Amino acid sequence: MGNLKGKVAWLTGAGSGIGQAGAIELAKAGARVVISGRRAEMLEETRRLVMDAGGEVEKLPLDVADRKQVAHAARELLDRHGRCDILVNSAGLNVPKRFYKDLVAEDWDKVISINLNGALYCMTAVLPVMRAQKGGLVINISSWLGRWVGYLGGAAYGASKHAMAVMTHHLNMEEGMHGIRGCVIYPGEVATPILKTRPVPPSQEDIDRMLKAEDLGRTIRFVAETPPHVCLNEIVITPTWNRLLIGGKELRLGPPLPE
Repeated sequence: MGNLKGKVAWLTGAGSGIGQAGAIELAKAGARVVISGRRAEMLEETRRLVMDAGGEVEKLPLDVADRKQVAHAARELLDRHGRCDILVNSAGLNVPKRFYKDLVAEDWDKVISINLNGALYCMTAVLPVMRAQKGGLVINISSWLGRWVGYLGGAAYGASKHAMAVMTHHLNMEEGMHGIRGCVIYPGEVATPILKTRPVPPSQEDIDRMLKAEDLGRTIRFVAETPPHVCLNEIVITPTWNRLLIGGKELRLGPPLPE
């Protein structure tokens, strides 16, 4: 595995969860990490954790759903560093009212604008410099529900995460000739704050069996440290106790039957 010294990595959704864990691991591998997210106080926590791990880190607050903010942030990053070697699209959310019986257009737009459009805005913002560098890596954090259709996530989340996968594969088809690689990661259940938005949150007993954000951080680092001639197109990673296969106490794997 290579060392990431001299590489610049930009991570969205870095205020918590997978994005935060990815920032820490990439910094440990030697990359200078630029962390983005909507909440300044959470970015500051990530900054402290990266510094404590001996890494180099900068904050670049933004809302990825705002195309102009993304463009401005990318210009600032490139003006400062002149390059972007790794982009990790980890910003994502879901809404409690996610099923058609109570889904409203505003919530659909919110999920799509952050999970999907935000990832696209960041990708298109850095692709020109990656082409000029003749190399770059994009890691898109999808979901088990972006690989297989499942009732649990709802239509908006499932659509956004499936689309992230298609977007990644098209990146490899179109940009591989320029040395640009894309990897879509499909995590099973991860113990992150997004669990709180479920209609019925899982029990602590079940949360304790889930993947940890640190597991995804190490996976992101593994992808980033592969040699440039290697493209890991997709990775599925799940807990050994995979409730998305076997079910759970509160887990709906399908719609409730009519009484």
